[in-house]
Amino acid sequence: MKVQGKPWRTIWPEPDGESVGIIDQTRLPHEFATLTLRTLEEAAHAIRSMQVRGAPLIGAMAAYGMWLALRRDPSDVALARAHATLLATRPTAINLRWALDRCHAHLAPLPPAGRAAAAFALAASICDEDAAINRGIGAAGLPLLRALAAMKKTGEPVNLLTHCNAGWLATVDWGTATAPIYLAHDDGLELHVWVDETRPRNQGASLTAWEMLNHGVPHTVIVDNAGGHLMQHGQVDLVIVGTDRVTARGDVCNKIGTYLKALAARDNGVPFYVATPSPSIDFMVRDGLREIPIEERAAAEVTHLTGCREDGSLATIRVTPAGSPAANPAFDVTPARLVTGLITERGVCPATPAGLQKLFSDRSS
Repeated sequence: MKVQGKPWRTIWPEPDGESVGIIDQTRLPHEFATLTLRTLEEAAHAIRSMQVRGAPLIGAMAAYGMWLALRRDPSDVALARAHATLLATRPTAINLRWALDRCHAHLAPLPPAGRAAAAFALAASICDEDAAINRGIGAAGLPLLRALAAMKKTGEPVNLLTHCNAGWLATVDWGTATAPIYLAHDDGLELHVWVDETRPRNQGASLTAWEMLNHGVPHTVIVDNAGGHLMQHGQVDLVIVGTDRVTARGDVCNKIGTYLKALAARDNGVPFYVATPSPSIDFMVRDGLREIPIEERAAAEVTHLTGCREDGSLATIRVTPAGSPAANPAFDVTPARLVTGLITERGVCPATPAGLQKLFSDRSS
């Protein structure tokens, strides 16, 4: 995707052959800045601190983190340590374990002398695969938006609502929930996107809105609690969100607040779709409510906000009384019964075991 007319990915190998470049997402939307990572510890910190975030991008960063570790020490001990260090950074998104287990299985049988080069090639391949998968999600979801557009009067936009950031910043490129939006916009469809601010980290307001602005997609930022009101008044034609993990029966784990959007959509007859790349489907888990670990993040994300002053400088302020405790579950689980369909790179399917089996019989059996 493009930033001020220049194409970017969210992660890339630097020309020195010794480091990895990333977009520092903690600086957006007020500053577009990049970082260079050279060590396993820096890669792990980038994931923990959410300099990189979003399930697919976390997996890509983990793969490059393995390479950074093995560049310095390709031993069996270092391989195991890198796997464990990166796996401990964040617990909810299945892409992290998927990428790390894939790297370990590929690298462990190799002689140590060949591991670093193999790790680099595999990380680059995972990144290219992610971009292709997300482009495929866009192609699969585009007919849904075309069908809605065909029902509109001339010049009347299709109104979409999305929650959190499932855009290209959450992936290597294209995004998941945003991929159909970008393809539809580029195809000339009239669209408008309601962007949930997504407290507590404001990733909708900070990241999704920034993406939409850069790509020229008409959008409006709203507070999280406005979504139901808009649906009641017929101002949302379709909800589309991303996911950090989908279970074998179609439960969806995504950013906190997604469940409430699904409830409002069901009550108002609004289709609720989840864009999921295949690595985010966990066929080892069935019951999302009981089996998916929900990350509890720092209370400061709830009690404090960081914003831009009129002079361009940044300031962090407290919005709660000093001494008031805060809880910060980062994700919730939307039961499969509330999901209209899953948009994958292999097509759209019901959020059911049979629906997933039809598209992914090679993985679910």
